[in-house]
Amino acid sequence: MPDTPDWMTRGESRAPVDLKTDRPHAARVYDVLLGGKTNYEPDRAMAAQVVANVPTAQPTARANRDFMLRATRYLAAEAGVRQFLDIGTGIPTQPNLHEAAQSVAPDSRVVYVDNDPIVLAHSRALHTSDPAGRTAYIDADASDPDGILASALLRETLDLDRPVALSMCLLLHWLPATADPYAVVRRLVDELVPGSFLVITHLARDLDQDGVGGLESDFESSGSQLQGRTKDEVLGFFDGLSLIEPGLVVPHMWRPEPVAVDIGSADMRVDEHRAPIWAGVAAKKD
Repeated sequence: MPDTPDWMTRGESRAPVDLKTDRPHAARVYDVLLGGKTNYEPDRAMAAQVVANVPTAQPTARANRDFMLRATRYLAAEAGVRQFLDIGTGIPTQPNLHEAAQSVAPDSRVVYVDNDPIVLAHSRALHTSDPAGRTAYIDADASDPDGILASALLRETLDLDRPVALSMCLLLHWLPATADPYAVVRRLVDELVPGSFLVITHLARDLDQDGVGGLESDFESSGSQLQGRTKDEVLGFFDGLSLIEPGLVVPHMWRPEPVAVDIGSADMRVDEHRAPIWAGVAAKKD
Protein backbone atom coordinates (compact mmCIF):
# COMPACT_ATOMS: atom_id res chain seq x y z
CA MET A 1 0.00 0.00 0.00
CA PRO A 2 1.50 3.40 -0.92
CA ASP A 3 2.89 5.40 1.96
CA THR A 4 0.58 8.36 2.44
CA PRO A 5 2.47 11.65 2.77
CA ASP A 6 0.73 12.34 6.07
CA TRP A 7 3.28 15.00 6.99
CA MET A 8 1.40 17.23 4.55
CA THR A 9 -1.81 17.02 6.55
CA ARG A 10 -0.75 16.29 10.14
CA GLY A 11 1.02 19.57 10.82
CA GLU A 12 -0.21 21.77 13.59
CA SER A 13 -2.19 24.83 12.56
CA ARG A 14 0.19 27.73 12.16
CA ALA A 15 -0.50 31.32 13.11
CA PRO A 16 0.01 33.88 10.35
CA VAL A 17 3.69 34.70 9.99
CA ASP A 18 5.59 37.62 8.59
CA LEU A 19 7.31 36.34 5.44
CA LYS A 20 9.63 39.36 5.54
CA THR A 21 9.43 39.83 1.81
CA ASP A 22 10.72 43.38 2.26
CA ARG A 23 14.23 42.07 2.89
CA PRO A 24 16.42 39.43 1.22
CA HIS A 25 16.36 35.88 2.52
CA ALA A 26 19.17 33.39 1.90
CA ALA A 27 16.95 30.63 0.50
CA ARG A 28 15.22 33.01 -1.88
CA VAL A 29 18.49 34.62 -3.01
CA TYR A 30 19.79 31.14 -3.79
CA ASP A 31 16.57 30.49 -5.70
CA VAL A 32 17.31 33.57 -7.83
CA LEU A 33 20.84 32.31 -8.59
CA LEU A 34 19.39 28.96 -9.66
CA GLY A 35 16.93 30.66 -12.00
CA GLY A 36 13.90 30.03 -9.80
CA LYS A 37 10.77 32.13 -9.42
CA THR A 38 10.02 31.86 -5.69
CA ASN A 39 11.60 35.17 -4.76
CA TYR A 40 10.91 38.88 -4.39
CA GLU A 41 12.52 42.14 -5.47
CA PRO A 42 14.81 42.43 -2.40
CA ASP A 43 16.04 38.89 -3.09
CA ARG A 44 16.73 39.73 -6.72
CA ALA A 45 18.55 42.91 -5.72
CA MET A 46 20.73 40.97 -3.28
CA ALA A 47 21.40 38.29 -5.90
CA ALA A 48 22.68 41.05 -8.18
CA GLN A 49 25.04 42.14 -5.39
CA VAL A 50 26.18 38.53 -4.97
CA VAL A 51 27.04 38.37 -8.67
CA ALA A 52 28.84 41.71 -8.43
CA ASN A 53 31.04 40.26 -5.69
CA VAL A 54 31.43 36.79 -7.22
CA PRO A 55 30.84 36.97 -11.01
CA THR A 56 30.52 33.18 -11.30
CA ALA A 57 27.91 32.99 -8.53
CA GLN A 58 25.21 31.53 -10.79
CA PRO A 59 27.22 28.62 -12.24
CA THR A 60 28.74 28.11 -8.79
CA ALA A 61 25.25 27.79 -7.30
CA ARG A 62 24.41 25.18 -9.94
CA ALA A 63 27.72 23.39 -9.30
CA ASN A 64 26.83 23.27 -5.61
CA ARG A 65 23.41 21.80 -6.31
CA ASP A 66 24.83 19.26 -8.76
CA PHE A 67 27.37 18.20 -6.13
CA MET A 68 24.56 17.59 -3.65
CA LEU A 69 22.74 15.42 -6.18
CA ARG A 70 25.88 13.49 -7.15
CA ALA A 71 26.77 12.92 -3.51
CA THR A 72 23.24 11.70 -2.80
CA ARG A 73 23.29 9.26 -5.71
CA TYR A 74 26.75 8.06 -4.67
CA LEU A 75 25.60 7.41 -1.11
CA ALA A 76 22.50 5.57 -2.27
CA ALA A 77 24.24 3.54 -4.99
CA GLU A 78 27.73 2.93 -3.61
CA ALA A 79 27.28 3.17 0.15
CA GLY A 80 23.80 1.65 0.38
CA VAL A 81 22.35 4.55 2.37
CA ARG A 82 18.55 4.59 2.47
CA GLN A 83 17.96 7.43 4.93
CA PHE A 84 18.77 11.10 4.41
CA LEU A 85 18.47 14.13 6.70
CA ASP A 86 18.76 17.41 4.76
CA ILE A 87 19.09 20.46 7.01
CA GLY A 88 18.73 23.88 5.42
CA THR A 89 16.96 22.41 2.44
CA GLY A 90 15.95 25.71 0.84
CA ILE A 91 13.24 26.26 -1.74
CA PRO A 92 12.57 23.07 -3.74
CA THR A 93 14.31 23.02 -7.11
CA GLN A 94 13.80 19.93 -9.22
CA PRO A 95 15.38 17.51 -8.99
CA ASN A 96 15.33 17.51 -5.20
CA LEU A 97 17.44 15.38 -2.88
CA HIS A 98 14.75 12.75 -2.40
CA GLU A 99 14.35 12.42 -6.17
CA ALA A 100 18.09 11.80 -6.53
CA ALA A 101 18.03 9.19 -3.76
CA GLN A 102 14.86 7.51 -4.95
CA SER A 103 16.11 7.42 -8.55
CA VAL A 104 18.67 4.91 -7.23
CA ALA A 105 16.72 3.37 -4.35
CA PRO A 106 12.95 4.02 -4.44
CA ASP A 107 12.62 2.98 -0.79
CA SER A 108 14.81 5.87 0.39
CA ARG A 109 13.44 8.00 3.22
CA VAL A 110 14.23 11.70 3.41
CA VAL A 111 13.58 14.31 6.08
CA TYR A 112 13.94 17.97 5.12
CA VAL A 113 14.55 20.65 7.75
CA ASP A 114 14.17 24.41 7.33
CA ASN A 115 12.56 27.29 9.20
CA ASP A 116 11.48 29.59 6.36
CA PRO A 117 7.66 29.62 6.03
CA ILE A 118 7.95 30.07 2.24
CA VAL A 119 10.22 27.02 2.07
CA LEU A 120 7.75 25.15 4.28
CA ALA A 121 4.80 25.92 2.01
CA HIS A 122 6.58 24.92 -1.18
CA SER A 123 8.13 21.83 0.36
CA ARG A 124 4.73 20.54 1.38
CA ALA A 125 3.50 21.05 -2.17
CA LEU A 126 6.48 19.63 -4.08
CA HIS A 127 8.24 17.03 -1.96
CA THR A 128 6.14 14.06 -3.07
CA SER A 129 7.78 10.75 -2.32
CA ASP A 130 8.05 7.60 -4.39
CA PRO A 131 5.38 5.28 -2.93
CA ALA A 132 8.12 2.86 -1.85
CA GLY A 133 9.84 5.51 0.26
CA ARG A 134 8.83 8.50 2.30
CA THR A 135 9.56 12.22 2.62
CA ALA A 136 8.85 14.50 5.54
CA TYR A 137 9.43 18.16 6.35
CA ILE A 138 10.30 19.57 9.78
CA ASP A 139 9.94 23.27 10.57
CA ALA A 140 13.00 23.74 12.79
CA ASP A 141 16.08 25.91 13.25
CA ALA A 142 19.42 24.52 12.13
CA SER A 143 21.08 26.04 15.19
CA ASP A 144 18.91 23.86 17.47
CA PRO A 145 20.08 20.27 16.90
CA ASP A 146 18.31 19.03 20.03
CA GLY A 147 15.02 20.36 18.70
CA ILE A 148 15.58 18.62 15.37
CA LEU A 149 16.50 15.32 17.01
CA ALA A 150 13.51 15.50 19.36
CA SER A 151 11.05 15.77 16.48
CA ALA A 152 8.50 12.97 16.55
CA LEU A 153 8.18 13.20 12.78
CA LEU A 154 11.93 12.68 12.39
CA ARG A 155 11.74 9.55 14.54
CA GLU A 156 8.70 8.29 12.64
CA THR A 157 10.42 8.72 9.28
CA LEU A 158 14.03 7.76 10.01
CA ASP A 159 15.38 4.87 12.07
CA LEU A 160 18.40 6.34 13.84
CA ASP A 161 19.63 2.85 14.64
CA ARG A 162 20.47 2.56 10.94
CA PRO A 163 22.86 4.71 8.86
CA VAL A 164 21.77 8.19 7.86
CA ALA A 165 23.35 10.65 5.42
CA LEU A 166 23.30 14.10 7.01
CA SER A 167 23.35 16.84 4.36
CA MET A 168 24.24 20.44 5.33
CA CYS A 169 24.85 22.15 2.00
CA LEU A 170 25.45 25.92 1.97
CA LEU A 171 24.17 26.03 5.54
CA LEU A 172 26.97 26.32 8.07
CA HIS A 173 28.28 29.66 6.85
CA TRP A 174 24.99 31.12 8.08
CA LEU A 175 25.92 30.04 11.62
CA PRO A 176 28.40 32.51 13.14
CA ALA A 177 30.97 31.56 15.75
CA THR A 178 28.56 32.67 18.48
CA ALA A 179 26.19 29.87 17.42
CA ASP A 180 29.04 27.33 17.76
CA PRO A 181 28.41 25.56 14.44
CA TYR A 182 31.04 22.94 15.25
CA ALA A 183 29.03 21.90 18.32
CA VAL A 184 25.87 21.80 16.20
CA VAL A 185 27.48 19.38 13.75
CA ARG A 186 29.00 17.26 16.54
CA ARG A 187 25.64 16.94 18.29
CA LEU A 188 23.95 15.71 15.13
CA VAL A 189 26.76 13.36 14.08
CA ASP A 190 27.00 11.91 17.60
CA GLU A 191 23.39 10.77 17.26
CA LEU A 192 24.15 8.82 14.07
CA VAL A 193 25.38 5.24 13.99
CA PRO A 194 28.61 4.10 12.30
CA GLY A 195 28.06 3.76 8.57
CA SER A 196 26.44 7.20 8.45
CA PHE A 197 27.78 10.09 6.38
CA LEU A 198 28.14 13.87 6.58
CA VAL A 199 27.79 15.99 3.41
CA ILE A 200 28.84 19.65 3.57
CA THR A 201 29.32 22.57 1.21
CA HIS A 202 30.55 25.86 2.65
CA LEU A 203 31.50 29.31 1.40
CA ALA A 204 35.30 29.40 0.99
CA ARG A 205 36.90 32.59 2.23
CA ASP A 206 40.39 31.45 1.21
CA LEU A 207 39.39 30.91 -2.44
CA ASP A 208 38.07 34.45 -2.92
CA GLN A 209 38.84 36.66 0.05
CA ASP A 210 37.62 39.88 -1.57
CA GLY A 211 34.46 38.39 -3.05
CA VAL A 212 33.45 36.50 0.08
CA GLY A 213 34.30 39.52 2.22
CA GLY A 214 31.98 41.59 0.05
CA LEU A 215 29.19 39.05 0.50
CA GLU A 216 29.64 39.11 4.27
CA SER A 217 29.36 42.90 4.31
CA ASP A 218 26.34 43.01 2.00
CA PHE A 219 24.38 40.42 3.97
CA GLU A 220 25.31 42.05 7.27
CA SER A 221 23.88 45.33 6.00
CA SER A 222 20.61 43.51 5.25
CA GLY A 223 20.42 42.00 8.73
CA SER A 224 21.88 38.54 8.07
CA GLN A 225 25.12 37.07 9.36
CA LEU A 226 27.32 35.27 6.84
CA GLN A 227 30.73 33.83 7.67
CA GLY A 228 32.99 32.31 5.05
CA ARG A 229 35.63 29.91 6.33
CA THR A 230 38.97 28.57 5.16
CA LYS A 231 39.62 25.01 4.05
CA ASP A 232 41.15 24.12 7.40
CA GLU A 233 38.16 25.60 9.21
CA VAL A 234 35.72 23.64 7.06
CA LEU A 235 37.76 20.48 7.61
CA GLY A 236 37.08 21.00 11.32
CA PHE A 237 33.44 20.06 10.75
CA PHE A 238 34.63 16.60 9.68
CA ASP A 239 36.74 15.93 12.80
CA GLY A 240 36.55 12.27 13.75
CA LEU A 241 35.15 11.28 10.35
CA SER A 242 36.83 9.75 7.29
CA LEU A 243 36.66 11.91 4.16
CA ILE A 244 35.67 10.11 0.99
CA GLU A 245 38.01 10.66 -1.96
CA PRO A 246 38.76 13.17 -3.41
CA GLY A 247 38.44 14.86 -0.01
CA LEU A 248 37.48 18.50 0.45
CA VAL A 249 37.42 20.15 -2.97
CA VAL A 250 35.42 22.67 -4.98
CA PRO A 251 32.00 21.18 -5.79
CA HIS A 252 32.44 20.51 -9.50
CA MET A 253 35.65 18.55 -8.79
CA TRP A 254 33.98 16.07 -6.42
CA ARG A 255 33.56 12.85 -8.43
CA PRO A 256 32.47 14.65 -11.63
CA GLU A 257 30.34 12.60 -13.96
CA PRO A 258 31.91 12.26 -17.43
CA VAL A 259 28.54 11.87 -19.13
CA ALA A 260 25.37 13.82 -18.48
CA VAL A 261 22.67 11.92 -16.65
CA ASP A 262 18.95 12.46 -16.57
CA ILE A 263 18.74 13.77 -13.02
CA GLY A 264 20.64 16.79 -11.79
CA SER A 265 23.59 17.12 -14.16
CA ALA A 266 25.17 20.26 -15.57
CA ASP A 267 28.38 21.03 -17.43
CA MET A 268 30.06 23.59 -15.20
CA ARG A 269 33.03 25.56 -16.51
CA VAL A 270 34.26 27.25 -13.34
CA ASP A 271 37.83 26.98 -12.16
CA GLU A 272 38.86 26.49 -8.55
CA HIS A 273 39.44 30.14 -7.75
CA ARG A 274 36.15 31.25 -9.27
CA ALA A 275 33.97 28.75 -7.42
CA PRO A 276 34.49 29.77 -3.79
CA ILE A 277 32.84 26.78 -2.13
CA TRP A 278 34.37 23.80 -0.34
CA ALA A 279 32.52 20.49 -0.72
CA GLY A 280 33.08 17.14 0.93
CA VAL A 281 31.56 13.86 2.08
CA ALA A 282 32.79 11.91 5.10
CA ALA A 283 31.92 8.59 6.71
CA LYS A 284 31.40 7.83 10.37
CA LYS A 285 33.41 4.70 11.10
CA ASP A 286 33.16 2.27 14.00
